[in-house]
Amino acid sequence: MMQTYQFKAPSVIVNGPGAAKEVGSFAKGLGKKALIVTDNVLEKIGLLKDIKGSLEAAGVSFAVYDKVVSEPSMEYTEEGLKIFKEAQAELLIAVGGGSPIDAAKAISALARNPGKMSDFLGANKIPQMGAPLIAIPTTAGTGSEVTQFTIITDTVKNVKMLIGSPNIMPRVALVDPLMTLQMPQGITTATGLDALTHAIEAYVSVKAHQITDTLALQAIRLIAGNLRQAWSDGGNIEARTHMMTGALMAGLSFSNASVALVHGMARPIGAYFHVPHGISNAALLPTVIEFSIPGNPRRYADIAEAMGEVTAGLSVLDAAYLAAKATKRLNDDLKVPTLKGLGVEEKEFESVVSQMAVDAIASGSPGNNPRKPTKEEIVELYRKAL
Repeated sequence: MMQTYQFKAPSVIVNGPGAAKEVGSFAKGLGKKALIVTDNVLEKIGLLKDIKGSLEAAGVSFAVYDKVVSEPSMEYTEEGLKIFKEAQAELLIAVGGGSPIDAAKAISALARNPGKMSDFLGANKIPQMGAPLIAIPTTAGTGSEVTQFTIITDTVKNVKMLIGSPNIMPRVALVDPLMTLQMPQGITTATGLDALTHAIEAYVSVKAHQITDTLALQAIRLIAGNLRQAWSDGGNIEARTHMMTGALMAGLSFSNASVALVHGMARPIGAYFHVPHGISNAALLPTVIEFSIPGNPRRYADIAEAMGEVTAGLSVLDAAYLAAKATKRLNDDLKVPTLKGLGVEEKEFESVVSQMAVDAIASGSPGNNPRKPTKEEIVELYRKAL
């Protein structure tokens, strides 16, 4: 039976060196005053200079909210909303990694919808279109600039809430590799491996379709082929440009095909042990791939090939297992520690591991995996990854 598929993306994506400088011409079509949502480090290292200059030249005034220093919580979004209203802003411009962009999406939702972010938990719960948002990423990783998702931490319940709605999709994404040249090595690793996980999971997801497949495989090629170079030499513009495009394609792909088991398991690690999201993904990836291969060996063989493994003459199954090997080798080359190496204590881990497995399944992402895990299997996978 033939089926229809949806593909959602921002109205405009500008990709390439210098894209960020075009912000003024897009902003003036969306409103007279903007709130820039960012973190103070980016302000300090001068990444906002050209953006502010472009807005001034276009006659768009702006206020700045630069307090988003870690993964966004409900407190950040409420504080940002207050400033948005006080400034009488009409649009948002997010500059930063996933955290400022996620915070800006939440502010966008709250600016046009009554309630608080916890009311919108889950899919398609935001009734009205949010305030217009332009997203300018400074990392090649989360893909948040092109997705309909935001992750906001409920600090009271210690839960990372996954909220998805086309009503918070950025209108414009300005994807500029020049914004990533000063990214520290650790962040290059974490965000790059996050993007790789997005692409791999979108490709094996049971919700994948032809458009997402094409984007996901090309993203895997670009990221696997350039992450080591971007990590070794942050000023390598060619590697940074390929990483930015790879992360963008991975974002478009998983925003439409969803993520799977790795992400479902990574979120509780972040919530309980405050490990950066990309590193949680990377630490789980090889173990979860090995577990998942029987569900769709052909897809994992394609991933191994896209990562540059030599699969000629191998059976589909043997080729598939090279995908786990390739991700493990990438982790080793980038010096990604195990969960234990990240400071996750075994005793504390054992006390919450069963609840983490429950939280992972509740997120819905494991339901998209080619091999569906039981709670007990997830607990075993956590132990193996530790």
